[in-house]
Amino acid sequence: MHQATFHRTLADYFRDRLHHLAGEAPARPQTDTLWYLGSMMARLGDSRELFSYEDGQLDIRPLALLYQDARDTQAHWERCQLLRQLGDLAMFLGALFPASFSRRGIGKDYVIGMGTSAYDYLADHASSNRHIFSELASRFAKLLELVAKACNREAGLSAEDLLIIYDRYRTTGDPQLARQLRALGLALPATEQLQ
Repeated sequence: MHQATFHRTLADYFRDRLHHLAGEAPARPQTDTLWYLGSMMARLGDSRELFSYEDGQLDIRPLALLYQDARDTQAHWERCQLLRQLGDLAMFLGALFPASFSRRGIGKDYVIGMGTSAYDYLADHASSNRHIFSELASRFAKLLELVAKACNREAGLSAEDLLIIYDRYRTTGDPQLARQLRALGLALPATEQLQ
């Protein structure tokens, strides 16, 4: 008898956590929105997607500067891309690293306001997924809490730790890290496995 094997990717891991936790919420988010959030978490878990190279340094572009870039551009598609990046960063950083903002004197309401505004614009102007952006805008604070819960420590390993291990594996190709990720139930795409 041939057994089917289920492989989980990093995005699947986050989607499963979000779906499980959303089931406990009084008003369950749309499945599309949960899928988007899980994919966004996995995408930004890759440092190449999270960090940008500017003025000779690798850093995360501040939310206010992303907003200014979006406001200053004349190209509609570029504005939408920048605002999606802004909304996604506000959600990701606000959920995983809230202490980073508070250390700099930035309140949770700032992160919520930036993310809500970005997604609100996209709900009216994006070429696709407007229903997702609409829900992200109208429920940003609640979804931020949901993503933060999905990233809480479970079995001694937080989502932040998982992202660090995954990113380190992608950078180094270390077989020990690959084994650790597989032991956590994550399947590495064939393109990421070393020959």
